[in-house]
Amino acid sequence: MTTLGCALFATRWLQAPLYFGLVAAQGVYVYKFFNELWHLIHHVISGHADETHVMLAVLKLVDVVMIANLLIMVIVGGYETFVSRIGLQGHRDQPEWLSHVNSNVLKVKLATAIVGISSVHLLQMFVDVHHTPKHDLLWGTVIHMAFIASAAILAYMSGPMAAHEAKARPVKETPQTVVIPAQRDRRAADERAETAEPGAGGAGSAGAEERIEAAGFPARKVLEMFDEGRLRAPEPHVVARLGKADFVTRKANVVLLGGPGTGKTHLAVALGVRACQAGHQVLFATAAEWGARLADAKAAGRLRKELARLDAYPVLVVDEVGYVPFDSEVAQLLFQLVSHRYERGSLIVTGNRPLSRWDEVFGDSATASATVDRLAHHAEVVTIDADSYRTRRLESASPAGREDSGKFF
Repeated sequence: MTTLGCALFATRWLQAPLYFGLVAAQGVYVYKFFNELWHLIHHVISGHADETHVMLAVLKLVDVVMIANLLIMVIVGGYETFVSRIGLQGHRDQPEWLSHVNSNVLKVKLATAIVGISSVHLLQMFVDVHHTPKHDLLWGTVIHMAFIASAAILAYMSGPMAAHEAKARPVKETPQTVVIPAQRDRRAADERAETAEPGAGGAGSAGAEERIEAAGFPARKVLEMFDEGRLRAPEPHVVARLGKADFVTRKANVVLLGGPGTGKTHLAVALGVRACQAGHQVLFATAAEWGARLADAKAAGRLRKELARLDAYPVLVVDEVGYVPFDSEVAQLLFQLVSHRYERGSLIVTGNRPLSRWDEVFGDSATASATVDRLAHHAEVVTIDADSYRTRRLESASPAGREDSGKFF
């Protein structure tokens, strides 16, 4: 940009005080709301309020709230669109409309909000029709219809304008992905599954099979193949309860802890398969692969976008936490993943160490404590106590094992 262009572009900051002025105006409406509410309560307690009075007072309160909502839309949307990014992307409280706001969308939403406010005003007139002059009723109705017509025209015009912008916008390059193998992040399969009707993918359906294939499981495992007979803990009903995949709708986590060969990965994959069959998108990777994926995204300056893109998956499986200590960067990135998913989506995590010893894995007690705190808050933490499946297979393959096996059977 030229010096003149930079100077002109910097003048957008002159609008910042205007938005802070609207914040002050919102404070005035907060005062007005509680003032009206106090008068309503006072009239009701004193017995001077009939049904019509109460209805009119409530409509005034609704009117104040709608105008305050309009102010929020103008303050946040206008500042984000015309002044500077607020940086709400990926925040769990980000307004739905803000993710796709632009000047056209903002104008249409403002117009519809004004129509709503006008509707409330007109309703107040009709409720108190005996005390409202006919002249006011007539012009109130005419003005309201004018607002409706203008909102309809704006909505109609926004379609062609948005299409024109889409044609003029250059095609974005496909971002480079991931350290996770291609079969673990198949965009085509994801898109097909996302267009499928939620919940329609039962066991054996094409949608469920596509989700299972796209999840990138190292092998297909099901709960029916899980050998519960060798478990000393947990009780079989715990596994059966997890198999209902209710934790996904609650956006809760499942943490599977135990020694090598106890079936943690088998159980994690089986729960992921159940989630796929219930209509949910799942993505599987080891902790090392997740760390490498997020490190690549951070190096490319798109970590926030990557975390937000993962929101499309209600379930992420993080396997093998604790087998290899993390360096400081990977530890921080995995903390950001857990923090971003907190109360937003489910994680299925497997590890070979108790949560109290995760500082040995993360290399920093503060990071480990913060990660465990968010991970375990809404989580089913299951400690699997069993002999190693691989060790038992080796023993059964030995001559002594075969002899004992013959005696048993």
